[in-house]
Amino acid sequence: MPQANELLKQVLELPLDERAKMAAELLESLSDAEEGVEEAWADEIRSRVAAVRAGELEGTDWRLVLDEVEREVLGR
Repeated sequence: MPQANELLKQVLELPLDERAKMAAELLESLSDAEEGVEEAWADEIRSRVAAVRAGELEGTDWRLVLDEVEREVLGR
């Protein structure tokens, strides 16, 4: 993105306090993008719980999952 690169170049030339303000506003804009994520996860969890209760999904014992994670991630 040539425009973004040029904009970044210009922003980096600003005084420190101006860059800090801009960084804070950019970070804040990212949290706005996360609106709805918690609700989406809640919907997903409700859906999975309903599927388990309806017998549509089969669970796995957490100890088996932990053993698999330890083997794959920790090499145990």
